[in-house]
Amino acid sequence: MIHSNLIKRQRTVLCLIVSLIIVTIVISMGIGAAALSYDRIIPTLFGDGSFKETFIIFSIRLPRIIITILAGMALALSGAILQGLTRNDLADPGIIGINSGAGVAVAIFFLFYPVQSGTFVYLLPVVAFIGAFITTLLIYFFSYDKKLPLDPNRMIIIGVGFSLALSGIMIILISSQDRTKVDFIAKWLAGNIWGTDWPFILAILPWLIIFIPYALYKANRLNILALNESVAIGLGVAIKRERILLLFTSVALAASAVSVTGGISFIGLMAPHIAKSLVGPRNQLFIPVAILLGGWLLLIADTIGRNIVSPDGIPSGIVVALIGTPYFMYLLLRK
Repeated sequence: MIHSNLIKRQRTVLCLIVSLIIVTIVISMGIGAAALSYDRIIPTLFGDGSFKETFIIFSIRLPRIIITILAGMALALSGAILQGLTRNDLADPGIIGINSGAGVAVAIFFLFYPVQSGTFVYLLPVVAFIGAFITTLLIYFFSYDKKLPLDPNRMIIIGVGFSLALSGIMIILISSQDRTKVDFIAKWLAGNIWGTDWPFILAILPWLIIFIPYALYKANRLNILALNESVAIGLGVAIKRERILLLFTSVALAASAVSVTGGISFIGLMAPHIAKSLVGPRNQLFIPVAILLGGWLLLIADTIGRNIVSPDGIPSGIVVALIGTPYFMYLLLRK
C-alpha cells in the first residue's frame, strides 16, 4: 500500500510538470524564425487569427510541439521499463542499441524502398519496431545463460557493443548513396525532429494509446521484477513471460518515437531517474512523472535547438546529448 503523503506528493509534482509543459508550449509557439505575438496565440487557437498566424501555429509549430512531447513520453517510459527490467539506472534505449536497431531499419527502408507519401508515414514506426525488436532479441540472446539468472550489466555491455556495430553498418549503408538521401539519414542520426506534420502524430499516437496504459497496468510487476529472481519466483511471477512482454513494450515505445524524431538518446535515462528522486522508486508513482518529464525535456531541447542558431538550428538530439552525457557520467561514477 502506498502512503497517502507519497500520493499527494506525486499529484503535486504532476501538476507542476503539466504547468511547465503548458508554459513551454506557449513559449515555443511564440518564438522562431517568424515571431508570433503571445497575445495572438489564444485567439489564433480558437480560429480568430490571420492567415499567417494560423499557418505558423497549425501547420508549423503545433504539430512539431505535439510530436516532440509524444516522442519524449515514449522514450521516457521505454527507459523506465528497461531500468526496471535490468535493475540498472544506466539502461536507456539509445545507449544499449535499441535506437540504433530502429535506425538501421529506417535507413534501409528509406534508401531502398520506393517511398509513397500515403503509406510511408504509417509504415515507419512498424519498420523501426521490427529493426529494434530484432536487435533486442539478439542482445537478449547473447546475454542469456541457462545456468545463471539474467545479468543486467552483461546485457547493457552487449547492448553498447551492438550500438557501436550498428552505427558502423549505418555508415556503410549511407556511404554510397545519393546525397539527398544521405542528408536525411545524417539529420536523422543527429536527432533532428523531422516528422513535423499532422500525419506523423496519427502514426505515433496509437502506439502510445496502447502501450502507456499497459505499462501502468504492469507497474507492480516491474516492482517485483526489480527484486532478485528468487523473490519474484516465490511471489508467483512468471519471470520470463513478464520480462518478454515488458521488453516488447519498451521496444515498441522507443521505436515509435525514434521513427519520427531520429536518434535521440538520454531522455530514457534522465526522465526516470529524476522522477525517482522526486517521488520515490515505486513504479506506480514515478512512471507517470517520468512520462511527463520525458515530454517536457524533449520539448525544452527542441525549443532551444531550433532557436539557438539560425536558420536551421541545432538538432534536438545534440542538445539532449549535451545535457545527458554529463548526467550519464555522473550516474556511472556514482554507481
